[in-house]
Amino acid sequence: MARGCCRAAERIGLTMRLTVVGSGDAFGSGGRFNTCFFLETAKGTLLVDCGASALVALKAHGLDPDRIDGIILSHLHGDHFGGLPFLLLDAQFLARRERELLIAGPPGTRARLDQLLEVFFPRSTANKWRFSWRVVEIEIGRPTDVLGHSVTTTEVVHYSGAPSTAIVLSDGQTRFAYSGDTECVEALVSVADGADLFVIECYGYSGQLTGHVTWEVLEPRLPDLRARKIMLTHMNPTMLARVDEAKAAGVLVAEDGLVIDV
Repeated sequence: MARGCCRAAERIGLTMRLTVVGSGDAFGSGGRFNTCFFLETAKGTLLVDCGASALVALKAHGLDPDRIDGIILSHLHGDHFGGLPFLLLDAQFLARRERELLIAGPPGTRARLDQLLEVFFPRSTANKWRFSWRVVEIEIGRPTDVLGHSVTTTEVVHYSGAPSTAIVLSDGQTRFAYSGDTECVEALVSVADGADLFVIECYGYSGQLTGHVTWEVLEPRLPDLRARKIMLTHMNPTMLARVDEAKAAGVLVAEDGLVIDV
């Protein structure tokens, strides 16, 4: 109880703070960790995506996984949700977590997570868990309460065996938006509209890529994305080599460990 009170006290006066735990693609381009964002608000602490390297990255950045109240997933690829078995088992055996953990993701999340646990750690789904954790599958397009935050998802274009989504999250004052992995679809205009921070993947520099955004496609659309700040993430080597061009266009570029007061 005392630890919970301390956490609440630490959040007094906090609007929203984002720590980039991992800004990399699936292949660790640039030595970056897989996608994972640590989002602190006055209502709680959330992870947005939890790529395979998330637990290592959290500890490398000095972020205590036990502080996490909930996890929101954009889609079910390993570099975006593959860290969950390690996070859950760390909580079970090392951190000895006692309070509930909420995992919210697109339809199909529970079944895929059970499969993931069994592939990585056979019989782990039958664990007698010392803490409770539950999965909420977010209905696309319908605002859902996630630990006091309003979360709305929009389906985007990126094959993952289940719906891939962009996410809009609001704590009632501040609005965070995230593209997930996707092509540059028209739906991103409404996702970004009014966001205090819009994080968008920009996997490559030029051309059109199946399931991903490139800078060549994105740059002319920047005026349509009416967010207060725009930040690029999930970049491959071709884009990492040209980040100065993106910065000159007025956008932020994610880096592992970067902290932003949204």
